[in-house]
Amino acid sequence: MKQNKVYGLLGLAARGRNLVSGEFATEKSIKDGKAMLVIVAEDASDNTKKRFGDKCSYYEVPIRTYGTKEELGCAIGTAERSSIALLDKGLARTITKHLEELQN
Repeated sequence: MKQNKVYGLLGLAARGRNLVSGEFATEKSIKDGKAMLVIVAEDASDNTKKRFGDKCSYYEVPIRTYGTKEELGCAIGTAERSSIALLDKGLARTITKHLEELQN
């Protein structure tokens, strides 16, 4: 049930133009200081996970690993996506809270 809430919020963010997806756009939003939260798919390559881990660490952006590329893409109405950056602080905070509840 909680899982659907995260995907629902990602869909809401996508419709409100409060997220960017795909490796290039996600990386740009981190560098530009616009990313409030980065989500990387669990089935993304190790190289992708490391690259975003390093970037987020350097720019002090929270990062989470969640879902599959297919699930993330489906949630935001696109093809498979290995990375998503949320641009809205409130949505990022809410999604982070739900992800933490899922881990407990």
